[in-house]
Amino acid sequence: MREAIRQSLENLRANTLRSVLTMFGILWGIVSIVVLSAMGEGFRRGNDAVLREFGRNIGIVWGGRTSMQAGGERAGRVVRLTIDDARAIERQARLVSTLSPEINRGGVQVKSRYNAAAVGVHGIEPPYQDIRTIELQYGRHLNWQDEREARRVALIGWEMSQQLFGARHPIGESITIAGVRFTVVGRLRRKDQDSSYSGPDNNKIFIPFTVMSEILPIPNAEPGTLSQLIVAPTPAAVAEMPDILARRTGRVADVDWPIEREVRGILARRKGFNPDDTEAVSMWNTAMQSLFFERIVYYMRQFFAVVGIVTLALGGIGVMNIMLIAVKDRTREIGVRKALGATTRAIERQFFLEGFVLTMTSGLAGLMVAGALCLAVNTLAPLPIRFSGMIVTWQTGVLALGALVAVGVVTATLPARRAAQLPPTEALRYEA
Repeated sequence: MREAIRQSLENLRANTLRSVLTMFGILWGIVSIVVLSAMGEGFRRGNDAVLREFGRNIGIVWGGRTSMQAGGERAGRVVRLTIDDARAIERQARLVSTLSPEINRGGVQVKSRYNAAAVGVHGIEPPYQDIRTIELQYGRHLNWQDEREARRVALIGWEMSQQLFGARHPIGESITIAGVRFTVVGRLRRKDQDSSYSGPDNNKIFIPFTVMSEILPIPNAEPGTLSQLIVAPTPAAVAEMPDILARRTGRVADVDWPIEREVRGILARRKGFNPDDTEAVSMWNTAMQSLFFERIVYYMRQFFAVVGIVTLALGGIGVMNIMLIAVKDRTREIGVRKALGATTRAIERQFFLEGFVLTMTSGLAGLMVAGALCLAVNTLAPLPIRFSGMIVTWQTGVLALGALVAVGVVTATLPARRAAQLPPTEALRYEA
């Protein structure tokens, strides 16, 4: 076997230009598979990271204005959510695992000992921090004791900390929010966020909901009125979304998701509007957004894999054609070897190894080129926020190697058999 491989390499070296040109098709096919698959994985992970920064599977519920008559009242009535609505959903909703009411006010005057700013201030309950991925660089989160005792404590966004305190450590420092003194207990880590409904979290300040209700309630609204309600669906509600999407008819935008229907139904009974009135209460469902993007990336990766495999197959056809030409050019050599006692199996093995070694060598070169391209792209800065770079997974490696071996075996077999089946007498009489 070692001797056969040595002879194969010598024969390939004797026709260097032809071998190199033949290798290019295989090399480019492997590069296509790896690079395109790595690109698709980079987009998938980048989008996952962005969705996680905002909250991967959450729903933001807003009150709206009725568009249907209900309960003897005309359409056009304003629907506002309250803390009592939040508690009703918490008790009755089967598809909601946890929730948090939220009040937010923009342009609130906030001062520290060092600077001042007009800030977006949000009153939240502790579950909000898990739902919205409010993670800290240092300090502590808001807790239920803060909520029950209406403590004047605050979490401060990364960029807002820079503005109010510069490079100083803000934990334990005092700030005034609308003239009320608060103690900073936590600073958010810096978030790469491109989705929001009220601005990036880096620029916000978060305080307990009860305190917000007291000092900065919604203007011209009854006590306990919310800006919005943040809900997290149960795992079962998220798991059934792909099946609902698969069974849809008509436009995707018209799909009435069960969690939205359930929340709207509870609020409809409390507020006296038609439960089919989608304009009375609206929900931004990020789980649906995540599902759509996963489907897009899945089909994109499938398409990229097919393109790469087709390119590799075309390169394999080129190798097969070159090897068939090589068999024809070496017909007399084959006749001499058979006349000297070489078996059909030895001839077949010789040409099979030449084709297989040529394919594998070019394929491994393609893997190295693809890896270098991926590393080169990953060194560029900054990368787009929804792109985590060129990421080569083990699945991509297995696909590339599997396709390479398959193409190598197929392209080497036919020329090898053609060479082995040449009659010795005919081969000796052949003149190139």
